[in-house]
Formats: sequence, C-alpha cells, structure tokens
Amino acid sequence: MTYVVTVAMAPPQGAPELDALRREGVVFLLRKGFDSLEAVEGPDGMEVDLLDDVIAAHPGGALLKLFVDAPALEFAEDAAREVVTELMERTEALSDWRLTRCAVELNSELLQESLDAADGPDAPPSDPAERARRHAAGTTPAPPDSPGHSESQAMRTRLRELAPSLTAFTLEAFGHHESMPECEVGREAAEIAAGAVVYAIDLLVDELFTDLAALEDDGPTVARSNATFMILDDLPPHLADAYTVLFTRRLTVTAITLTGRLTRPPFDHPTCLAEELLLKSLLNQAEVTADLYSLLSDEVTQALETFATTLHPPTSPHPATPEDPDTWFTPYTPVSPVHPYAANENEETVVELPE
Repeated sequence: MTYVVTVAMAPPQGAPELDALRREGVVFLLRKGFDSLEAVEGPDGMEVDLLDDVIAAHPGGALLKLFVDAPALEFAEDAAREVVTELMERTEALSDWRLTRCAVELNSELLQESLDAADGPDAPPSDPAERARRHAAGTTPAPPDSPGHSESQAMRTRLRELAPSLTAFTLEAFGHHESMPECEVGREAAEIAAGAVVYAIDLLVDELFTDLAALEDDGPTVARSNATFMILDDLPPHLADAYTVLFTRRLTVTAITLTGRLTRPPFDHPTCLAEELLLKSLLNQAEVTADLYSLLSDEVTQALETFATTLHPPTSPHPATPEDPDTWFTPYTPVSPVHPYAANENEETVVELPE
C-alpha cells in the first residue's frame, strides 16, 4: 500500500531563518540526496519502495512528503525516518539539522486497511483505540526543556510577532475583542492564528513556485505529468488536464497579489474564484503550521474559523467551481482588482525568452 509520510526538518535551534537563496540550496541538497538513493531499507532489512517525493523549504526549515510503498503504516514511517536521518548525516550542510516530525496522515478507513495488512506476531492491534493506548504507554512525554517544547515556544513567540504584519485585519477578525473579556478567543490565541496566516503566505507562494517548476519540467499538464504537486494536486482532479504551465503562472501571480492585499488595508473580499481557492489553501497551511508546533488549541482553531467567516461571510454567495479553469480568474465585479497577467488567458500572448 502507498502511504504519504510527512517529514519536517529544522536547522539547529537559534539559527537564523532561511532566506530565499538558502531555501533553494536546501531543496537542491535534498533532491540530490533522494536522486542518489537506490533503495530504502525498512525495519529488519525489509526493502521499502520510495515512489515519489515532494520537497519544499520555508523560512523555518523544510517540509517533505514521501510516497512510500510499504506493507503497513509503521514500516512506512520507520523507513522514511531512517532515510531522511541518513541523508542529513551524510550531507555536511544538513548534518546539524533536526527531524521534527515524521508521520503518516490517514483517514480512518485507510488506517484500518493498513492495520489489517500488517501480519505476524508483532502486528499492531486492529482496534485503533487499543493501538493508540499501547503507543501512549510506550511513549515518554517530552520534558519541558526538551527540544520539542523549546521549538514550540519559539514558534509561539514567532507567530505572535508576525501577527501585526496582517495589517488588513485587526484581531477582531479572529474573534478577539478587547472590550469583551468574555469573548471566546483570547488575545494570544488570536495572535497565534494571525501569525500562522502570515507564516503560511511564504509556504503557499513557495509551493506554487515549486509546482510551476515541476510542471515546466514534466508537463504539459498536471494530468499528463508524473510529478507530484503540492498545490495543484489539491485542485479539482477531474480538471487536471487544464492545469497548464500558463494556468499555474496565472495562479501564482494571483496568489502574490492576494497575499499582498492581506498585508495592505483595506481587504474587501476575494476578487475571483481563483482567490477563493487560494485562500482555502492558505488557511489550511496556517492550520497545519499551528498543529505542527503543537499550537493548535481549541481557541486557535476557533480563531482561524472566525477569520475564514470574515473572509467569506455567510451572506455572501459561494459560486460553484466552473468546469473551465480559465474562468476562475474572471473578476466578480468590473472593479475587482485581478492582476492583468492573471486576466490574460491567451497562450499565444505569452512571450518565451530565448535560452
């Protein structure tokens, strides 16, 4: 069975955030390392197939999605952990980096299929609750001064510092009201949510550029490509043959315009369907970021949900996704500020520079 293992890596504590050049370097080193792999060895010498991988870097480190063919979930996670650890050890520039997360994210049906596939005396119990109990019993909670705790606290501070950058919105957009002490969302939770949105902007734009590079290398469309995409794969799959290089460029320009407006007041509303879809991806990224650093409390979740409602009021129309992705960039109103490049849907007008 194929599992998608999410692996997060981070530089040493106290290291400065990665700038654009260093992020490109990290992606290059990891790509070089994975390309040199002949096979992945799982537990007890079992050979596990690495079918594909997606690598993205952000200011705080790197995020990998490894597509692993393994007989059970545990083998996929163990094999991914071993191969990434080995790559870090043998890559001088990454030798002091840390593995902060390595986990398969599955729905309950796929999880049960994984558990049923694991045979033998060491197979995990079929009951997920019992499996969770055994896992918890064998896991020692991290002490308060452990790297995981310190990393979480550092990210908490970082996100709260980023919150004011979302200048198009006050904390009221996240459910916090200074004049209402009894409000559901406290100031800290609202700041963490706002900071996570700002932090997710880098991830969203970087992943779109990564998708664009992959499609340019292995196109011409997502449907006819063997590559794995981070944002494009989340779009309606039955339209994948319409996701061309030009479409992805238009989507990337739209993302840059949209996220720029979030940090320059006032932000009125999404101007086209493409912006609606990108905002959904952005909020998903923000939630994943908070969850990754153990900051996704009930209050932070409520803050992000309130912000989503602010962006899409219940009284506003939610148009169905048209079957022609070119129309996703059509402005809702004549005065909606859609970028001229994104509004251009004529392939012939795209000028290719000579090599």
